[in-house]
Amino acid sequence: MKSSDLMVKALENEGIKYIFGIPGEENLDFLNSLKESDIQLILTRHEQAAGFMAATFGRLTGKPGVCLSTLGPGATNFVTSAAYAQLGAMPLVMLAGQKPIRKSKQGRFQIVDIVGLMRPITKFSEQIVDGNNIPSMVRDAFRVAMEERPGAAYIELPEDIADEETDASLFDVVGHRRPDANKKAIDQAAKMIEKAKMPLLLIGAGANRKSTAKALNEFINRTGIYFFNTQLGKGVVDERHPQFLGTAALSDNDFLHCAIERADLIINVGHDVIEKPPFLMEKDGKEVIHVNFFAAHIDDVYFPQLNVVGDISSSVRNIMEAINDYEEKDFSYFVRVQDEINNRLTKYFEDDRFPMLPQHLVNILRGQLDAEDIITLDNGVYKIWFARNYKCYRPNTLLLDNALATMGAGLPSAIAAKILYPEKKVVSINGDGGFMMNSQELETAVRLNLDLVVIILNDGAYGMIKWKQEGMGFDNFGLDYTNPDFVKYAESFGAIGHRPESSEEFRAILDKALNSPGVHLIDLPVDYSLNHSILNVLLKDSACIL
Repeated sequence: MKSSDLMVKALENEGIKYIFGIPGEENLDFLNSLKESDIQLILTRHEQAAGFMAATFGRLTGKPGVCLSTLGPGATNFVTSAAYAQLGAMPLVMLAGQKPIRKSKQGRFQIVDIVGLMRPITKFSEQIVDGNNIPSMVRDAFRVAMEERPGAAYIELPEDIADEETDASLFDVVGHRRPDANKKAIDQAAKMIEKAKMPLLLIGAGANRKSTAKALNEFINRTGIYFFNTQLGKGVVDERHPQFLGTAALSDNDFLHCAIERADLIINVGHDVIEKPPFLMEKDGKEVIHVNFFAAHIDDVYFPQLNVVGDISSSVRNIMEAINDYEEKDFSYFVRVQDEINNRLTKYFEDDRFPMLPQHLVNILRGQLDAEDIITLDNGVYKIWFARNYKCYRPNTLLLDNALATMGAGLPSAIAAKILYPEKKVVSINGDGGFMMNSQELETAVRLNLDLVVIILNDGAYGMIKWKQEGMGFDNFGLDYTNPDFVKYAESFGAIGHRPESSEEFRAILDKALNSPGVHLIDLPVDYSLNHSILNVLLKDSACIL
């Protein structure tokens, strides 16, 4: 068969159902082979958006999403998507075309060393130089992309290699079990927990795996230990749990840090250094147990006293079973902190001023969405309010990026989530700046007949940077812009545009949009004026005596 046929069969062998992207001249053999496949090509309007969609597919399923581009400028548009997946631990396989490599009649027109470009920001980056190598290279790329820590892989298929004949056969897709942690480390962790007077459990990005939630629930229920999470650990354990303290949206001086400062032991499950540190260690301070697939990366703010290295789910269960002399702990202080956090975070939930406060928006959305429904966030200052205030009841129901923290991913991520879970309500939250970076994908969503709600938080500025500019004492400069008429913009794509003029009207529009077919875009004026006043009254050390 042709090598392009074999490439498609290799992808089918990996269970791929969708490929997101934009083909070019160098992909035409592959495109023709794909025509006979059950794999669905999701044609996008920008390669970066295709990469975000595929990475989100990987994030939600645990198996690599696949995206496609042509050579040169198409492939370079994958760079941000690759970094997004790599830092966010999302399994992703990128496919790209290339000019013929056996002989070329066009010099170096459009030719960039994409394989070399991708190597620093992926786990795997290779060019196929012989059609017979396709089965092994595809299998290896998928294996590497999925293995802990998951990430991005890049495969380049030159035009002449795609066209050549091959008789190579496919490899079986073989899984593997991750090893358990060393028993001595397990026993030492159990003894440290037994000895601690006020232990605290932290759920990080690496714990956001399907097999881990059940083990952590059992551990929390059996030990009575209170827990908090990072932004990428949200929802691993239902945040309505009576022992949940909150989400570490800031590195220090948040209400939650009163509990962290008082704890004498942090059981840190799934910590990933790509996230902002959820707490800052001091050399004469508390002890930390690092439970992860790999040992801790040591730096000035994180140097755990014990590494428990192995499959996280097994480690949590084994530590739980190894605890023998567990005395009831006095968690009364954590209860007081929990009450204080809940009182502070809910203060503006019913404040219906307009333009709308992000805290009120969070409250409205939480009230209208079911446990399994999904919110995808672009990147902006509103991410802090969603991380702190929006309680997740299930894993991966608030898709935010606390790794690369790129703008432009919110809408593509929502499209991928809706394709994968058509029965769930999906809402995309975007700042006006981030939305415009991939707004062309409204056409993709409309063309695919998706039922999707897109909310634009409109403040006419790059609000996150403006907030920091003001907080650092700089003059307001260089961050304001004008926007199009977003209602007309949505309608030009065939979507339905809305512009509420009050909080009450927004609530009614949202309810209608969530329960009506089609792509609904809501242009929502937002009020960030309280950001400084709220965040500047965070509990300091002296105020942590509750």
